[in-house]
Amino acid sequence: MKTLRIGAGAGYSGDRIEPAVELAEKGQLDYLVFECLAERTIALAQLERLIDPQRGYDPLLLERMRRVLPFVHSSVARGRRLRIITNMGAANPRSAAKAVRQLATELGFSGLNIVALSGDDVLESLRAQPEQLLDNGQSVASLGDNLVSANAYLGADGIVQALAADADIVITGRVADPSLFLAPQLFEFGWANDDWLRLGQGTLIGHLLECAGQITGGYFADPGRKDVTDLARLGFPIVEVDEQGRATISKVAGSGGRIDKATCTEQMIYEVHNPACYLTPDVSSDFSQVNFVQTGENQVVAHGAGGTPRPENLKVSVGYLDGWIGEGQMSYGGPGALARARLAGEVVMERFRLTGVATREVRIDLIGVNALYGETLPMAHEPTEVRLRVTARCDSREQAVLIGNEVETLYTNGPAGGGGASKYIRQVVAVASVLMPRSAIRLELNQELS
Repeated sequence: MKTLRIGAGAGYSGDRIEPAVELAEKGQLDYLVFECLAERTIALAQLERLIDPQRGYDPLLLERMRRVLPFVHSSVARGRRLRIITNMGAANPRSAAKAVRQLATELGFSGLNIVALSGDDVLESLRAQPEQLLDNGQSVASLGDNLVSANAYLGADGIVQALAADADIVITGRVADPSLFLAPQLFEFGWANDDWLRLGQGTLIGHLLECAGQITGGYFADPGRKDVTDLARLGFPIVEVDEQGRATISKVAGSGGRIDKATCTEQMIYEVHNPACYLTPDVSSDFSQVNFVQTGENQVVAHGAGGTPRPENLKVSVGYLDGWIGEGQMSYGGPGALARARLAGEVVMERFRLTGVATREVRIDLIGVNALYGETLPMAHEPTEVRLRVTARCDSREQAVLIGNEVETLYTNGPAGGGGASKYIRQVVAVASVLMPRSAIRLELNQELS
């Protein structure tokens, strides 16, 4: 029976590169998938593209490709072709493909077929519906010029088309995370687009691998409760799947981390609201009957997923500008540190009132005391070091600058002993969602040959 080996090369945009190189070199892979888009990532990329039309793709794209292209180029000679699938195209898959083609040419790797998949950018379609309400209750019209992006979550279809066009590297924009891993299964095994049982199992595989090191023990680790060995050398996961969708999750021998029923179970329920109906563009997956069986050290078989027909509408992630965040921090240490930090926060709030700083909302945290849980947990003892953090949302950049400035003035204006001041501002890119008929999406493939 035919089997397929797929590795997870990244779980988010800033993820480590070394585990992906280890997979490319030692994982005996057919596919290496880099999943690098979060909700806000693509909106930020759209802003970058507005500044420079040639940008807007993942900032680590070329470094990642520089490290793994040698294995792609030499894989045919080794007898097992390695292909890359990634959503690092973000807001600009075509420019990303051109950049990778140029890199491959510079490295002397000729003959690579690099395919960009576009069609997820539906901003103009959404702007043509000014009365459309988003899930936050705002209308498209109310956002006006602050609306910066609208990207539909595509499924596996376009990637399958790219693989059928003999792509060595497929670069997409917004594609649902599990779909990046489902696509090679659809292509290699010839599963029908309405084989809901297999699509559900293939989506389970994608969901297990999409966060890379989370399933091999990274986000799982909790010393003394859930110990993970050699966390600094955490290996990323590999799945070996057969034509029936039966999957074995493992990692490169000797790499750090752990894979067992517990790590797999935690990853399966991660970001899943209803395990019996996990909606994706490809299938409505049912994970409620999934079973994990430990078949060896760092080796788990996953089976039991199902599926029903896919949703008629696609989720669209909408990015819009929503003011500015200003922040300032100051540390206090030694006897009375907590009291001085509390007084410092009160002083800053009074300064905002006296000087008329315009804020929409203000948050004052004492890091190490109440920043995570407020005042709900009792203190075991008086802390000897506390860091004050004052954060405020403002409508303008000018007002946001004043937040950190007021915290910095605590240096000489009291309370005593403040040090290590820092301040920064950032523009807020907020995210909302809306549904759009899949019939409104037009996929587009563009090839770049090195």
